[in-house]
Amino acid sequence: MADFVRVAAAADVPPGAATVVEHEGRRIAVFNVDGTYYAIDDTCTHEEASLSAGARNGEIVTCPKHGSRFNVRTGRVLSLPAVVPVNTYPVKVDDGQILVLPEPQRGRGMPHKV
Repeated sequence: MADFVRVAAAADVPPGAATVVEHEGRRIAVFNVDGTYYAIDDTCTHEEASLSAGARNGEIVTCPKHGSRFNVRTGRVLSLPAVVPVNTYPVKVDDGQILVLPEPQRGRGMPHKV
């Protein structure tokens, strides 16, 4: 069983921002939605594109390549051309540090509100 790993300082990911971390070959995007942190796979399930580079509107991120939209809280696909959800990762904040459990979850994102 994996342990939570530090991925960023909370102050480095302000509301509306995203960052990408790599852990054991996996690219994980961490989003701050109004003080709540969510983590999903950074790669769109339709085609290779970084979701953290996409436009954000609340809990929704749009893939910059073909426009698929995903809910960063649940990983759910909201629009074509993607049809497969992205993995989510449990997130918590401890002493100002964002921690992610690097075990992929499908549709079970667990946010942490600061």
